[in-house]
Amino acid sequence: MPILAAIDVGSNAMRLALAAVDNERHITPVEVLRESVRLGQDAFTTGVISERTMDTALEAFQRFREAIDSHGAKWTKAVATSALREALNSELFLDRVQQGAGIEIDVIGTEEEARLIHAAVTQRVDLRNHLAVLVDIGGGSTEITLASDEGILSTESYRMGSLRLLRTLGDDARSEPHVHQLIQEYVDATQRRIRRELGGRKVDLCIGTGGNMEALGDLRRQELGRDRDTVLSLDELKTLLKRLRNLSYEERVQQLRLRPDRADVIIPASIIIQKILQLAGVDELTIPRVGLKDGILADMVEELYGERKTLRRDQIIASALQIGRKYQCDEQHALTVSRLAVQLFDRTRELHHLGLEHRLLLEVAALVHDIGGFVGATDHHKHSQYLLQATPIVGLTKEQMAIVSNTARYHRKSLPKPQHEFYRALPSRDKVVVSKLASLLRLADAMDNEHASKVLEFEVEYRKPRFSIRLRGDGDLLLEKWAMTKKAQMFEEVFSVKVSIIE
Repeated sequence: MPILAAIDVGSNAMRLALAAVDNERHITPVEVLRESVRLGQDAFTTGVISERTMDTALEAFQRFREAIDSHGAKWTKAVATSALREALNSELFLDRVQQGAGIEIDVIGTEEEARLIHAAVTQRVDLRNHLAVLVDIGGGSTEITLASDEGILSTESYRMGSLRLLRTLGDDARSEPHVHQLIQEYVDATQRRIRRELGGRKVDLCIGTGGNMEALGDLRRQELGRDRDTVLSLDELKTLLKRLRNLSYEERVQQLRLRPDRADVIIPASIIIQKILQLAGVDELTIPRVGLKDGILADMVEELYGERKTLRRDQIIASALQIGRKYQCDEQHALTVSRLAVQLFDRTRELHHLGLEHRLLLEVAALVHDIGGFVGATDHHKHSQYLLQATPIVGLTKEQMAIVSNTARYHRKSLPKPQHEFYRALPSRDKVVVSKLASLLRLADAMDNEHASKVLEFEVEYRKPRFSIRLRGDGDLLLEKWAMTKKAQMFEEVFSVKVSIIE
């Protein structure tokens, strides 16, 4: 059985999980190591990782390397989150670890972090027929993810990790009683955004991940005499939080046997999860006792068996649809345009010469091209781009999102111009891709000009330079044909053809 090694480079600690995977794709833990290196203590105060912390971290990575080698792990994947996303000297840190321990670290964005956490949770919790809110409280940030059996619907990152709160509110926070109230007020300030993300929907499950959540599960069994550490009611959380607040930092270490690097951050983490439970209207927290490292392992297994691409497509489409619902766009129109755009893509391969990745990006752009109408009907194509710049689709990279947002922006009105800011920022090859995809999207959007899904089928014929399209569907389709004639200019310029709509 191959041995896999997953490393979570967090803000409060670093973790290595070694596991074996068999032919049935079952993951069996082999060893888990944890190193108490607080990268966030530097990153969230001075903005850089100090030399002393770098040395301590490198020693920890060298111990990880020894464990990896001793178990004969053939594949190692390491990811870092908020501390290294924000540290100004993160590149130096990454190079130091690469050179000194032979471990390459990938600094991931918040959407990828949420996807990996979701992958870990679904290994333990059945989300079928449930709407769940996943809360991962790290040292630097809290990720709140709305998920169902469709996958991740939306995710939002909040700069209120447990360690960050302590650093923000004072180095001596753990000995100052008034700081607890400050933390409460800080969390309260984010509740409007959290409530908006939930959108008034009925949440069935609240699932908490991260070391603080597991510590609360342990305290439930230890202090409240319960027999399980995988659930925690809201009333039990309030009881534990009251007890934690009544103890000094030293007493939390001695009497509750909390690790020193857990005893200070557990109070802000508890306040955060209490507030989220209340906002979600859920009176019990599920603690699956998995974390980012488990999501990395699950992801590695998917890649090992060639499943990741298929799974990610489902996730991407689910996320795009949720964004459309969030911004109240016409979903039936979006689905119709998406269907027509993909069909047009398939039937014009000899013109565009693009691949399956671009096919998916066109499908996604079609699903979200009208979300700008949430801001206003006038110039809604521009608003769509701004919203997509600020609302990433789970499963897409920044580069792919740039293609999607630009494609959506050019589904109407002006053609791409060098002075357009977001278009100008694209690499030359992606500018060509956007022009091709937007050309296809314009024609597909025109086919559903009335938002009535009247076009059921169409045929194309290409005899250079003539490109002919025949529509089939309900009624005479006069408005659709007129709209296609009006919106054919970009297609004609990009592909050097003359478009004709034939009867």
